Amino acid sequence: MWPCGGRRQRRLGGAAVLLGVLWLLARRFNWSELIPVRLWGRTLGLQTENSQFLLEGMPFRIFGGSMHYFRVPREYWEDRMLKMKACGLNTLTTYVPWNLHEQTRGKFDFSQDLDLEAFLSLAAKNGLWVILRPGPYICSEWDLGGLPSWLLQDPEMQLRTTYKGFTEAVDAYFDHLLPIVVPLQYKKGGPIIAVQVENEYGSYAKDPNYMAYVKMALLSRGIVELLMTSDNKNGLSFGLVEGALATVNFQKLEPGVLKYLDTVQRDQPKMVMEYWTGWFDNWGGPHYVFDADDYDAVLTEAGDYTSKFFKLRQLFSAIIGQPLPLPPMIESKASYGAILLHQYISLWDVLPSLIQPIKSEFPVNMENLHLNDSSGQSYGYVLYETVIFGGGHLHSRDHVRDRAQVFVNTMYVGELDYTTVELSLPEGQGFRQLRLLVENRGRVNYGLTLNEQRKGLIGDVFLNKTPLRNFKIYSLEMKPGFMKSLQHVAGWSAVPDYFVGPAFFRGRLWIEHQPQDTFLKLQGWEKGVVFVNGHNLGRYWKIGPQETLYLPGPWLRKGNNEIVIFEERTAGRIIQSVDIPYLGRTQYVD
Repeated sequence: MWPCGGRRQRRLGGAAVLLGVLWLLARRFNWSELIPVRLWGRTLGLQTENSQFLLEGMPFRIFGGSMHYFRVPREYWEDRMLKMKACGLNTLTTYVPWNLHEQTRGKFDFSQDLDLEAFLSLAAKNGLWVILRPGPYICSEWDLGGLPSWLLQDPEMQLRTTYKGFTEAVDAYFDHLLPIVVPLQYKKGGPIIAVQVENEYGSYAKDPNYMAYVKMALLSRGIVELLMTSDNKNGLSFGLVEGALATVNFQKLEPGVLKYLDTVQRDQPKMVMEYWTGWFDNWGGPHYVFDADDYDAVLTEAGDYTSKFFKLRQLFSAIIGQPLPLPPMIESKASYGAILLHQYISLWDVLPSLIQPIKSEFPVNMENLHLNDSSGQSYGYVLYETVIFGGGHLHSRDHVRDRAQVFVNTMYVGELDYTTVELSLPEGQGFRQLRLLVENRGRVNYGLTLNEQRKGLIGDVFLNKTPLRNFKIYSLEMKPGFMKSLQHVAGWSAVPDYFVGPAFFRGRLWIEHQPQDTFLKLQGWEKGVVFVNGHNLGRYWKIGPQETLYLPGPWLRKGNNEIVIFEERTAGRIIQSVDIPYLGRTQYVD
């Protein structure tokens, strides 16, 4: 997936560990035997009584961990669940990403890695209860907080409010999502014991009627389990909705947080929905690491154990008072060595044969391009091309989102972004092509600027104080269909000793035996995106900190594997397959 470009320095949602912290239980309850497949005659569901939770009228502790099905290959879902059980957890929480399930407006996808029903059923099979967090906004360090980018086609859109254009889209989405979820609730024999209403709305709070709308959207479609809200301390009082249990999120337990929760909501169990487990790494910065005694993830991206896992396992084992399942063996990692990228094709040579341009007098932002059944473009790059006569002063008026490489014909002349808004274009004879290759670096996932996350050129760009007009606009979303077509395009040739992009490069990885997880290291490459057998591994950038990309074994196959790299500027000749990740210069944080 195209990674999210959220700017909020908080937790890493994909690895977030939730600790449902309950104190002062009246009596010990052996919840380890109370699992979804063994509990029959369900009538009461999860309830609250003073300081404790009850399940079927019995005291119940929640020890939960977040596992997001859309961030883990389906082949590894069960492995991660078994590791949760071995850690001592009895509950799984997951978000539901609207922008993956409805990438094109009106077309819904709950298949393969997005098969939510299969994921929830697998959780039940493995003895895990579920707290479902369906949004519609999920934050989750995910592009636009999980909201589809096509919502921004409406210039008046007010996300996360009762604005008609937003609620109509939410209603249509919930009409498809909730029939999948409702039969999997606890009272219907499924694993879902609670459902969260929106997410951290107290930190947004633009519409006092919105949370009641989301609550009724869930209830009217058949949600019958306990409702919850989730906010940090500052947002707690603004994110409440009648009939839902308020829970709190934080990085570490500080004095007064739980007491404050008591003032907001009296005589209820105290629950931490998000005990944050990571920190953002920013491009060009260090890799942040926290001490495992107060802050860390229990598993790595590749599913390996961290010291936090064993500390929590020891803690929960002592609380439960009985042995936990043995931790599963970790997946072996492979080092397949050097991989030669032996062919390339320039972006300029790809355009005529693969991409039909959109013609427009004015620049059009990414979301409003007439593509994907009128749902626009969500991710990737857009190339804006127009004709100029002569050179001069190019000024973006801060209308580039987020970064544009500027070319005259095929000659690179510089970049425009948030800080660089003007360039000098060289003089030349006759008419020439001015090309702006604009990269979407990801939409903000949190904060008050969600309505402003349109990408591409969001307004006029000026040459010598005259707005540019008459564009050819090429969409470079690089979806699977495009990558497949790229295999057969004419014009691939041997890579020269030195070449400057933008260009596509390809090579092959031959695997003799059963494929294993590995990591791709792109030393000598500058900036771009890597695809393996059509799977988008994500971005790389020489400024770091991250130096490797995780490649799951299930995305490989015995025999031939195709690797395609889109490199924006300076290409190497090889990449390395290594068996350990390189996450960059480490900075320890208190």
